Amino acid sequence: MSETPATPTITIDGKAYELSNLSDAAKSHISSVRLVDQKIAEAQQTIAVLQTARNAYMSALQQALPDAA
Repeated sequence: MSETPATPTITIDGKAYELSNLSDAAKSHISSVRLVDQKIAEAQQTIAVLQTARNAYMSALQQALPDAA
């Protein structure tokens, strides 16, 4: 049996579009959105790392402070 390969599609706002039917401008925008999504995910990971470091520094600071009178 020979299966026909699936046509690449992208779903935007619940509607599927065949990539081959999109204009070059639309394809460029899709690439830009994907890049921005990747950068946002990287920034969120960086924020999580920084928040963890901040919490560790605050904990160390609290241990280094003299007891309140």
